[in-house]
Order: sequence, then structure tokens, then C-alpha cells
Amino acid sequence: MRTERPILEAERRLSGARVLDEEASEGTPDGEESDTSLSRWLPEATSGKAAGWLATVRADPGRAGVVGLGIVGAVAVLVAVFTLTRDDGPAITSAKLPPVQMVSSTAPVAPANGEVTVSVVGLVHQPGLVTLGAGARIADALSAAGGPLDGADLVGLNMARRVGDGEQIVVGLSSPLGAPPAMGSSITSPTGAAPSPQAGEKGSAPGELVDLNTATVEQLDALPGVGPVTAAAIVAWRDANGSFAGVDQLGEVEGIGPARLEKLRGLVRV
Repeated sequence: MRTERPILEAERRLSGARVLDEEASEGTPDGEESDTSLSRWLPEATSGKAAGWLATVRADPGRAGVVGLGIVGAVAVLVAVFTLTRDDGPAITSAKLPPVQMVSSTAPVAPANGEVTVSVVGLVHQPGLVTLGAGARIADALSAAGGPLDGADLVGLNMARRVGDGEQIVVGLSSPLGAPPAMGSSITSPTGAAPSPQAGEKGSAPGELVDLNTATVEQLDALPGVGPVTAAAIVAWRDANGSFAGVDQLGEVEGIGPARLEKLRGLVRV
């Protein structure tokens, strides 16, 4: 009998446990699992309210998280601004070179609004240098030199011609009516070079001998040692005697001595 009592007691307890489990199963809604201690720790067994709370906790960083994110954003903005606005050094600009001025190989010409200085020699009252205004003419130069003397050759000068800076005006002697031509007037350019020959005149190329019987006053004046007065004297001697028969006859021209004749001997011909 004593052995049966413990067995009966155990059966009674087991039957009571089954009754409690059945009641618990009947009290649980359909489709929901019973809440056990193990299911509460499993993610799959989390209830809807618990899942929403957990998502809220994970998405909300809290006040400290917000402050941290703000500091990180401010630092990023400062770095971007510094990178965009920093000065990489002074800009390098190309050096300005001085303007290049063109240099002309021709004789200098006085500007339109400047003064010109010319030399007036020969048969004038006050030979020498005269300074004239822009646009002055031969007549103005003769007036500035005191005017021509009696017997001066004015036919050989174009009184309306404009004068250039550095020119020389030679006022020669006019020939009496019916007499052979004397030393006439002429104009010499600043460079001393003879002007280009006009139509019907014969010019001389560089290195070519000058023909004494056809050369003009300007061509003779271009020879070394021959000035405008001597050139006019050569032309006057040629007109008076017909022509030069030889280079030695240059010694008969007034103003040409033996030394000058020797210098001209290799530069002229007949």
C-alpha cells in the first residue's frame, strides 16, 4: 500500500499539469503562439508592439548622436569652404615688353607741326641757317636770309616748293641775256644724295662713273669733295665751252685744284 501511494501522487500531479496546459492553450488567440520565456528572446517571436519599439530605438540616435552628427557636418562644410577659397599663390602675369618702334632708313623729315632748319647760301644778304615754321617754302627761306642780292638766279628755284629739314638752298648767279649760263641756283637734300633723275635725264647707278658732259648739278654734288657751288661751276664751264674733252679739263673749273682733281679722276668720265 505504501508503494502505491507515491505512484498515485505522481499521477495526480501529472494530470493536473496537463489540465493547466490545455487551459493555457484554450486562452491563446488563434494564429498566435504562446508567450514562453524562450520565445521572448527570439527575434522571430517578437510581438508587433515590441518590434515597433525596437525599430524606434534603433533609428533614434539620441541627443548625443544628433550633436555628433552636427559637429561632423560643420567640419565637412568648413573643409569644403577652405578648399575652395584658399589662395594658391599670386597669379603670374606676363611681363609687358616695351613697344617696338619702327626705324625708317630714309632721311628724317620734320613733323607736320614742328619747325625746320635749312641752310641758305650764295647770293643772299644774310647767308646761314634759318629756322622756319611747318609748311615753309623756298620764298620764306630766302626772306629769312635777308632776301636775294641783285643778279641772283631766281629762275632755277621753285619759290612755291616746300622746304625740308636739313636742306641747303644755293642761290647762284643769273646769266645776262644772251650770255652763256653761269652758276645757277640749286637745292641739296639732307643726305647729299642726288635725287632720282627726271624724265629725259640720265642717272648714274652706284659704282658707275659720272659723265661730265651729261651729269646734272645734283649728280655732281653727290661726288665726294664737290659741293653745290662747285657742281654749279662745272655745269657752267660745260655750258660755256660746249663740253669736256677730257677729265683733266676739270682743273680749269673755278674751285677745283690739283688735289681735288686727283680725287675725282677715278669717279668721272667724258
